[in-house]
Amino acid sequence: MSNDEEVAVSKNKSHRKDKRKSIRWKIDPFLPADNKAGAFAEESSFATLFPKYREKYLREVWSAVTRALETQGIACTLDLVHGSMSVRTTRKTYDPYMILKARDLIKLLARGVAVTQAVKILNDDISSDIIKIGNLVRNKERFVKRRQRIIGPDGSTLKAIELLTQCYVLVQGSTVSVMGPHKSLKEVRRIVLDCMKNIHPIYRIKELMIRRELAKDPKLATESWDRFLPKFRKNHLKTSEKTAKKNERLETKNASRKAAGLPEESLADVAAKKKVYTPFPPTQLPRKVDLQLESGEYFLKKHEKDARENAQRKQKQAETTEKRRAGRAEAFVAPEEDAAPTVEEKRKRKRNDMELETAQKEEQVEGTKKSKKKTKSKHEVS
Repeated sequence: MSNDEEVAVSKNKSHRKDKRKSIRWKIDPFLPADNKAGAFAEESSFATLFPKYREKYLREVWSAVTRALETQGIACTLDLVHGSMSVRTTRKTYDPYMILKARDLIKLLARGVAVTQAVKILNDDISSDIIKIGNLVRNKERFVKRRQRIIGPDGSTLKAIELLTQCYVLVQGSTVSVMGPHKSLKEVRRIVLDCMKNIHPIYRIKELMIRRELAKDPKLATESWDRFLPKFRKNHLKTSEKTAKKNERLETKNASRKAAGLPEESLADVAAKKKVYTPFPPTQLPRKVDLQLESGEYFLKKHEKDARENAQRKQKQAETTEKRRAGRAEAFVAPEEDAAPTVEEKRKRKRNDMELETAQKEEQVEGTKKSKKKTKSKHEVS
């Protein structure tokens, strides 16, 4: 069979295309002509409450909400007495899924999303998710810290999440409102819930950045990405995990001891080496009141205590100012320089050199005289 000839294809598979080369299906908008059944048999409606502080804003923008829903054939009402919003289908409604989109719209408006952003939920390619985070952390201070961690300094973390997931994220009270593609909503939910479980969002952001870069390479489309993704180890281990690690360390230690010909150790031996049990309790540390009684501070009056604290504070301030002043003064201390000698110094040095030379010559002359005298005395004796 030559290369020019086409490969025989079964008639059943002739219409099929290769998945890698296939183009995604285009999602056409749902038009009134697509609803061939006509008007709905029953009316569907949804209602939601909104907080008091949103009342003024909703009253101002309700006309824009009404106009956006009228194009889809959905009726909406704002009840300021009971503090609720409701949407319902009408005879003009042609898209059966649009009532659910309208329900999501009023939910987002109640949670603090601006009307210009909330109206985008009516598009087919945008979904929404409201993540409840109020019951995930008991301690209020800890809850506020972890919620702030989602936003980050000057909103930098929130901006990074929005850029990587192509979503709109709003942190409001005890909920997080998210709008965007359905696949990205899962990523944002995972980041938010992990953040409330004390896992910093930066780890997930880093993972998303790596995934985005890997998706650009067509060679890695059929491979596992686990080797590229970072693996973050937990610092806080359970009691069972700690004991398992301890047993592993002991086994490796015993294997090395056995190889060296030493006896094996048990967990009891290790515990006995570390801490020796004593039935007597440790010596009690003195209380703050006892220390005040010893120093006499306990018997001082309030104004005396204040005066004492002020004096100590002023003394510390004086010490610190003195240190700073000394540090500043070091910059203005002139370094030692080798100045050129003056004319008088040169003359004086020359005079001293000449005196030394004359003194040395005189010593040499006296030495030669003494040596001559010694030689004469020796000749006379002989």
